[in-house]
Amino acid sequence: MNAARFGCYLAGGIPDGGTRLYPGCRDPRPPVDTRGCELPGGIYFATMSPVWGGGRAFYDPRLPGAAFARAYLITSGQFADVVAQEMYREPGDDLDLSSVLANGMAALGPGRYETLLRAGSLDGYPVLTFTAPWSAAEVAPVAPSAAYLRMLATGLCDAHGWTVARAVEYLTELSGAHGTWTPQALLAALGQHDTPAATPTTLPN
Repeated sequence: MNAARFGCYLAGGIPDGGTRLYPGCRDPRPPVDTRGCELPGGIYFATMSPVWGGGRAFYDPRLPGAAFARAYLITSGQFADVVAQEMYREPGDDLDLSSVLANGMAALGPGRYETLLRAGSLDGYPVLTFTAPWSAAEVAPVAPSAAYLRMLATGLCDAHGWTVARAVEYLTELSGAHGTWTPQALLAALGQHDTPAATPTTLPN
């Protein structure tokens, strides 16, 4: 969600609040375009991330509702290198995307981010993402860290024009965060106060 965090996948670096140095892509150029979008399904938090110290976000197209996401217009080679970095592999190998483009899904392996999905099209380009092979119902929820939620919240505000209050409300209703994080507690962790949803506000840098 967060453009600066995504930039670490492309050009390399350590994301704000994270602990891992990403090597970056073979092609470090920024995306040609980026915008907020909605995918059919939902987001949940599960498994423990050593980078963020809490649950990871996964996309499940079988969940009801809509998943608020961010689309980046990048090359197929950049996409392959982002996938590799999420699986703690060195970037450098291209992916055969013919199966996911034709069938809507392709399994690269059993890993947590090795299931490729085509979630529709945007301006004539295929919308590709990656997630776990399991569904939200098949794995125990794990609460995400404040740093991870901050990264997601800033991305939601930037990509969708949301207020912090709306982003916090959305995130705290997701499985894994719900029941552990309340909107008030997350706002406090982000250094915000309880602001009415109609009042624009931004997170501190």
